[in-house]
Amino acid sequence: MKNPSGHNRRTFLKTVGIAGAGMAVSRASLADALTIHVPKRKLGRHDEMVSSLGLGGHTLALAKTVADATRIAHQAIDYGVTFFDNCWEYHDGRGEEWLGQALAGKRDQVFLMTKVCTHLPGQQSKEKALAMLDQSLTRLKTDHLDLWQIHQVGSAAEADAIFQPGGAIEAVEQARKQGKIRYCGFTGHLDPQSHLRVLAHKYPFDTVQMPLSVFDAHAEGFQKLVLPELHKQGIAPLAMKTLGGNAGSVKDGVVAAAEALRYTLSLPIATLISGIDSLAWLQQNATVAANFKPYSPDEMAALEKRCADKKQYEPYRHWAYLDGHSRFSGMA
Repeated sequence: MKNPSGHNRRTFLKTVGIAGAGMAVSRASLADALTIHVPKRKLGRHDEMVSSLGLGGHTLALAKTVADATRIAHQAIDYGVTFFDNCWEYHDGRGEEWLGQALAGKRDQVFLMTKVCTHLPGQQSKEKALAMLDQSLTRLKTDHLDLWQIHQVGSAAEADAIFQPGGAIEAVEQARKQGKIRYCGFTGHLDPQSHLRVLAHKYPFDTVQMPLSVFDAHAEGFQKLVLPELHKQGIAPLAMKTLGGNAGSVKDGVVAAAEALRYTLSLPIATLISGIDSLAWLQQNATVAANFKPYSPDEMAALEKRCADKKQYEPYRHWAYLDGHSRFSGMA
């Protein structure tokens, strides 16, 4: 999530219930004042348990310095966050490099995921994917990933290319045999139909990462079209874009950030991957996850009605990645 400022920031803190009258947010004071423990959820058909809140690698690398990113990562672990997201292309490799430094000595405490970017032109071969994997492992300072996902499947052609001879699935199979990865999945945020095209192959993916928010609750959204199919196949849903890709919906007063987080956590997902670039935002989001109680069906419906027909809060449907950067800012 993009960090708000001024009045919106104070409003958000009040909303999640961690700012009293005159109470200032600092790096340490709130951490000392509250006991936060993020619970775990089952990873699809597996017995593996992961934290219900995940730390997004793209936004973590937007922290002011690697030292700041390290402090955020360490505090997240202290709060019980085990799921750490990243991607080969984030910030031209800085995302993985910073996380690798942050997890030094703590690798065994986390469920580490990164993504392979076979959606890029000329990068769709098995050989390119395996080369990216080795680069990711070096940057992350580890000999294996808990989860390796095929990043940004955004078209029918990209969906089909995964399964072509010499394609990404062959890289996944080889990496698993070599012990470099434990689980595999794919991601995307452009079109639910692309996800369904991949899922039609009935490949035993372990996870799928996709937008799941109150703004996505419409008939053409990932929630209605893809989420049921994942459960049919025993695949763990990983949620992202909880605020629709940036904090605009909060700034505009459409929804409170705590409401948006709670809504997505009320869906049958394994993990909500959240963009966090400060200790304050980490504590705010971890507090929501730690104190989570699911919305009732009526509450869900009321929130969906309030946020219906607001396509402006689904900008990720038009984002395109190239060498780690989106054409649009404010990714979350």
